[in-house]
Amino acid sequence: MTTAPFDPRTLLTESRLGILATIKSDGRPQLSPVSPFYDQAAEVIYVSMTEGRAKTANLRRDPRATLEVTSKDGWAWATAEGVATLTGPGTDPHAPEVEALVDYYRTAAGEHPDWDEYRAVMVSDRRVLMVMTVDHVYGAKLR
Repeated sequence: MTTAPFDPRTLLTESRLGILATIKSDGRPQLSPVSPFYDQAAEVIYVSMTEGRAKTANLRRDPRATLEVTSKDGWAWATAEGVATLTGPGTDPHAPEVEALVDYYRTAAGEHPDWDEYRAVMVSDRRVLMVMTVDHVYGAKLR
């Protein structure tokens, strides 16, 4: 029986939970659980995050980032490396920074039941959109 070769991009596309690694000011990695959305056609990863958190501060100082995801059974993993751009936070629910988060949500999850509420929460929570251009992907399936 022949099985298809493992493609780490497929695992990145399917995963909605991962670990984002950023670089602390002392050079050590800082790891954060995130809910990524990988647009395989564009080779871009999107993550909504909060202003003022370690990962946001780290990316503002050094935009290099790495995201790792694993399969549900833990026997496969995929890692994406790249450079991140941050948009936001917005101060107006209809500002371009919030519109970027609306576009992200639509792409990743579909329509929201109450866009006015979503926009207000994005402003009050000081949400930021990370867009990471993927430079390198690698991974393995162990079983």
